[in-house]
Amino acid sequence: MQDESNLSLSVSVVCYHSSIDELRKLISSLIASVRHLKASFAVSPIAVFLIDNSEQENLSLALFSAHEDALNDLDVELRLNHGHGNIGYGAAHNLIIANLNSDYHLLLNPDVELHEECLSAGISHMDANENLVLTSPFAQYANGTKQYLCKRYPAALTFLARGFLPAPLRKLFSSRLAKFEMHDLSETEPTSRIPIVSGCFMLCRTDALKQVGGFDENYFLYFEDFDLSLRISKLGEIAYLPQMKILHAGGHAARKGFAHLAMFAKSAIRFFNTHGWRFFKQTG
Repeated sequence: MQDESNLSLSVSVVCYHSSIDELRKLISSLIASVRHLKASFAVSPIAVFLIDNSEQENLSLALFSAHEDALNDLDVELRLNHGHGNIGYGAAHNLIIANLNSDYHLLLNPDVELHEECLSAGISHMDANENLVLTSPFAQYANGTKQYLCKRYPAALTFLARGFLPAPLRKLFSSRLAKFEMHDLSETEPTSRIPIVSGCFMLCRTDALKQVGGFDENYFLYFEDFDLSLRISKLGEIAYLPQMKILHAGGHAARKGFAHLAMFAKSAIRFFNTHGWRFFKQTG
């Protein structure tokens, strides 16, 4: 039974043939960040859902036995959902979203590592700003290069340049891409009213996430995060919080072969059909 006087958090991670090493690093970083969070907040027991979309059940909680004592000490319970097959990224998260009763829910990719202060920074900021429904972090690749997770509403030309042009030609569109990726955001102060954020790390108010019905399951992969951002922002604001830091391996569809290109194109068409086509001009 959840103590209503305590803050409550839940977490879901969608896996698909995911690296066990990456998952162990994620859980280790999550433990450190929860420990730091509990130094500032009274927190109810936390459920972390590993949702495995792999066709074969090759992911086991026994793989995380080295973290068992730390998880128990922090009242963090790993739960494994599998056997449903590859139903898509958003649909997998939706398996647990409808039944959540937490205050905050964190949507994660398996290739993310949280900095120790990540959760406390994010939840403190959202707790102090009730208008916020979703917060996005400062993200870096392992080599220290910044990732730009916040986006303006895109034009189709922007995606063609960003995802499919070789680097020398992509330089011709550098100002367009910088505008789309919101390179102008402050790295010292929070920025609200962000239009779109990446789904690799979304710290959400659970009631808002449930109110919009979670992800649109018509997106199998790609653009489900863009769509969710636009729908949930009708209930409140999305913020970029540079004090909330993560590492993210990341990746682009164009680097992953034809099947991913086809999924990317299909999802892009659905996104623009739903939210409005812009071929050349982007907002902001």
